This record gives sequence, C-alpha cells and structure tokens, in this order.
Amino acid sequence: MPLNIRDEDTNRLAEKLAARIRSTKTAVVKLVLRNELDRVERTISLRDRLRPLQDRVMSRTETGMEADKPFYDALSGNG
Repeated sequence: MPLNIRDEDTNRLAEKLAARIRSTKTAVVKLVLRNELDRVERTISLRDRLRPLQDRVMSRTETGMEADKPFYDALSGNG
C-alpha cells in the first residue's frame, strides 16, 4: 500500500534531502525509515533480541539422546 505524505513540512524535508543526495523522495523516505529502525533496534537489549531464538530452541521436544563426548566425536567424524 502506498504511503501518502500530506504534511507539507515533511514533504519539503523529503524533497530537500532527496535533492542533496540526488535521489528520489521515495528512496529518501525508505532510507530514513530503515536508518531509524536500525537505530531503534540497536537500543533493544541482546537478551530481548535473542528471546525469539531461545523460545524456538526451547520449544523443541527432547530426543532422549545423551549428548556426551562419544556423541560429539561421532558428529565430527572422530568416533
């Protein structure tokens, strides 16, 4: 769905930045949004960023297999 900017100040800012970097307003808006999203995501703690991965790993069912030295040796071809 297209983005329609109705605020004249915002439109002017987009035009000014687009002219300075020799780009389009659409590319400028995309660039600014991506940069701001990256900045915001950097403020999220590592724990919170890793939580979805941790939840996914923890949701896996137990295999009943014991991960001991012989198991790891077999995985690496040393067993």
